[in-house]
Amino acid sequence: MGQQEKVATSLTGAVSEEISASLTAVDAELARRYPGDPGTRQPVHTVYVPGDAFTAGTIRSWGDQALKALNEHAPDAASFAAVLGIPDDLAVPVHDRVRAKLEREPVEDLRIDFEDGYGPRPGTEEDEAAARAARLVAQAYANGTAAPYTGIRMKCMEAAVRDRGIRTTDVFLTGLMEAGGLPDGLVLTLPKVTYPEQVTAFVRLLEAFERAHGLPAGRIGFEIQIETSQSILAADGTAAVARMIDAARGRATGLHYGTFDYSACVGVSAAYQSSDHPAADHAKAVMQVAAAGTGVRVSDGSTNVLPVGPTDRVHEAWRLHYGLTRRALARAYYQGWDMHPAHLPTRYAAVYTFYREGLEQAAARLAAYVAKAGGDVMDEPATAKALSGYLLRGIDCGALDTAEVARLTGLTRADLDDFASPRRAGLTVTAP
Repeated sequence: MGQQEKVATSLTGAVSEEISASLTAVDAELARRYPGDPGTRQPVHTVYVPGDAFTAGTIRSWGDQALKALNEHAPDAASFAAVLGIPDDLAVPVHDRVRAKLEREPVEDLRIDFEDGYGPRPGTEEDEAAARAARLVAQAYANGTAAPYTGIRMKCMEAAVRDRGIRTTDVFLTGLMEAGGLPDGLVLTLPKVTYPEQVTAFVRLLEAFERAHGLPAGRIGFEIQIETSQSILAADGTAAVARMIDAARGRATGLHYGTFDYSACVGVSAAYQSSDHPAADHAKAVMQVAAAGTGVRVSDGSTNVLPVGPTDRVHEAWRLHYGLTRRALARAYYQGWDMHPAHLPTRYAAVYTFYREGLEQAAARLAAYVAKAGGDVMDEPATAKALSGYLLRGIDCGALDTAEVARLTGLTRADLDDFASPRRAGLTVTAP
C-alpha cells in the first residue's frame, strides 16, 4: 500500500444539509410516484370468459381443451418443437413443462367479462350473473381451484353504460364480502378509459365500497385498459396514460393494451389489426415509459386468430401466437391475453422457451456479479436487478425450478428477491 492520501474539503456540513432540505419534497415525490415493482408474481396471461359462460369448471375445462389440442395436433415433444421452431435441446423440457402446467394450473389470471364479451343484457340478468360470479369465485378460492388471480371486467365509465358498470362492480364485490371477504388474488379491470377523470371516478367508487364495509383504504386495486388513442395522447398533447396512473392514487396495478379497440380507434384496417402493428408498438412504448418505476405493470393484447380447424390451420395459428408472444417478451411485455383454450400450449411454450434458453447465461452472469461484489465489476446493480427479475419470473410461471436456479447461481429465492428489490442497499447473500 502506498502513502495514505490526505483528504481535504472546502464546504461545511451546512451546505449538504441545505441542499438535502431543498430536495425533501422531491425525495417524497419520487418515493410516492416511483416505488418500483411490487415484487409480487405477475401472471403471464389473462384469460377472458364472458360472464354468462363462466362456471365452476371453466379453468379445468380450458386446461382439458388445451391438452386435447396438444394431443391432437402435436402429440409429442418433437412434433411440437418442429411446429414452433423450438431448439432441439429444449424440445423435451419445454413440452413436458407445458403439459404439466396445463394439468396443474392452466390459467394464471382469469377475468370474468361483463363488457364486450358479455354485451348489453337486461338489468336483472346481469345482476344475477354478477352475483353468481362472486359466489363461484369465492367457492373456488375456498376449495383451492381458483386461478392465482381472478376478477371481473365491468363496463366502462362512459355515460351510456356507467350506471351498469357501477352496479355490476357493487354486486360482485358485495357478493364476495358476503361469502367471506375479498380474496388476495382479486383483480378488477376498468375498460375503455379515455380521460383521467374516469379513473378518478372509479377510485371514488372503490373508496365508497371500502367505507361501506370497513375495509382498509386502498384495499381494492384495479387495472386500466388502454383502448383509445386519447388514453395515449390527450388533446393537450400530454401522455394521458401517465396522468391516469396518477389519478388512480396508488390503486393502479396494470395497464392492459386492447389490440382491436385501439387499432380501430386509430383507423387500422381489420386485416392489419395485430399486436405487432406499428400503432400498437407506439401505444405500448408510451405505456411502458409511463409505468416504469411506478409498480404498475404493462400487459400486451391478444390475437383473434384462433387455433381451430384442421391441423395445418392450427399449426399456422400456433406459430403466429408463439411468435407474437416471444416478440412481446423480448420487449419486456411479460403478460398478454389469451382468447381460446388452444392458445394455452403456445403461450406456455413461448414463455418457457424464453426463460429456459437464457437460464444458464443469466445465472452465470448473476453468479459472477455476486462473486465480484467486493471488487472491480463491469455489471451494475441495475443489471443484477434485471437478471434476478428474469429468473424470478421464470420460477413463478413454472419455466424454471428454484433448485436449479440455486444450483447455478448459489442464491436462494430470498437472495433473488433481495437483488430484484429497488430498495436493495447491500450485497448480503446467504447460502442456498
